[in-house]
Amino acid sequence: MGATLLAIKDLNKSFRTDNKFVQALHHIELDVREGDFVTVIGPSGCGKSTLLRIVAGLDTGFQGSVLLEGEPIAGPGIDKGFIFQEPRLFPWLTVEKNIAADLSLRDAGVRRKVDELIELVRLQGFEKAYPKELSGGMAQRVSIARALLRNPKILLLDEPFGALDAFTRAHMQEVLLDIWKRNGTTMIFVTHDIDEAVFLGSQIVILKPRPGEIRGRIKVELPYPRKKSSTAFQELRYKVLSEFERIEELSWGESGAGI
Repeated sequence: MGATLLAIKDLNKSFRTDNKFVQALHHIELDVREGDFVTVIGPSGCGKSTLLRIVAGLDTGFQGSVLLEGEPIAGPGIDKGFIFQEPRLFPWLTVEKNIAADLSLRDAGVRRKVDELIELVRLQGFEKAYPKELSGGMAQRVSIARALLRNPKILLLDEPFGALDAFTRAHMQEVLLDIWKRNGTTMIFVTHDIDEAVFLGSQIVILKPRPGEIRGRIKVELPYPRKKSSTAFQELRYKVLSEFERIEELSWGESGAGI
């Protein structure tokens, strides 16, 4: 991996709800290096999506420091690609035009790049198809290609495969790893699935809720491609699962402390 690309220091985020403040994130410290594939995992309500939105520049109401290549993140930009839980494609545009977005396919450079991305996300033959003609996995591949068009420094993915069936999800994981290996794009991938986190990540970040804090960081030494049935994979999965069980016990203890 390369130099530090993203540096998060003492990040705190609170929401005001029902006339009181709720702390969503507390004292988050995280460095992401160029070429990293970081998977962020934790129970519902631990602030995974909030963290991703802050890195994307979609939420600037926080305390602390979030730097991309040493510069504060002040808002969204083409240097940060974002993939939502649902594809969010333009229904009136074809696959190739959705990928190009506001750029013209008449431009030779754009045309070449779009064609390369269509091949990269394995959508050859569907260039002229409309979103209604695509499966859920295919639509997400279009979203990923569109996010990669402007060569972002970092790609942020917020549970992008959560709504897919198990077979399609496994296929999409392979597609994403292929993109990561070929492009070298730094990725932060939010998930609630332990197997997915272990299968994809070069580093796993585990968050606990109430408030959202980093409970642990696990550097994944397993070589790619990974076999979910292997002993090494299952041992690492058990390690992450054990952290979750401790988080659950801690959360119950904290919630019951005031009863």
